[in-house]
Amino acid sequence: MTKMQTRFLLRFVTLLLVLAVPLYSQDSDTSAAETYFTNTVLIDQNGESHRFFEDLLKGKTVVISSFHTSCNGVALVYNRHLGKIQEAFEDRMGSELFFISITLDPEKDTPARLKEYAKKFDAGPGWLFLTGSRQNVDFMLKKLGYFVADIEDHNSTFTIGNVRTSLWKKAFGLAKAEDLIKIVRSVLDDEGK
Repeated sequence: MTKMQTRFLLRFVTLLLVLAVPLYSQDSDTSAAETYFTNTVLIDQNGESHRFFEDLLKGKTVVISSFHTSCNGVALVYNRHLGKIQEAFEDRMGSELFFISITLDPEKDTPARLKEYAKKFDAGPGWLFLTGSRQNVDFMLKKLGYFVADIEDHNSTFTIGNVRTSLWKKAFGLAKAEDLIKIVRSVLDDEGK
């Protein structure tokens, strides 16, 4: 196992352990998820700022991924898959289901560049492409297990979470779109225990 794989595995296991505890409590202003994910500020393709937990996660079902706009390989494929998932849930996008796509290259991927990139995939309401300061982007990528030293080494997994019920799953972004739709539906429709 390479050093990079070991670091990814350790971050992934840490993320799973954190996500295994109840993540959201309507009775409490502070939750395990808020403590873990924090309210680090990222900026979307429209130039609007978002606090990560409070604005992007709290009480929502999300599909999180990483990418960079200059990737001509896997990012194009899995963003097309996200486009198909968006179509399958068009009546729930932006109200019940949200996509959070975080760039690995915040210096190049400005809000204007992200806005153009989003058009390639017909990104509708509820699909945010995020950038920000290098420090904030790297911090969130590390929290999510997506950080890589070389952006060309990025992984192609989605993190799918229902913050309200604390159900979280990982999925291979290059799987068949139909299979990804089933996984997203299982998380979105989860009613908890």
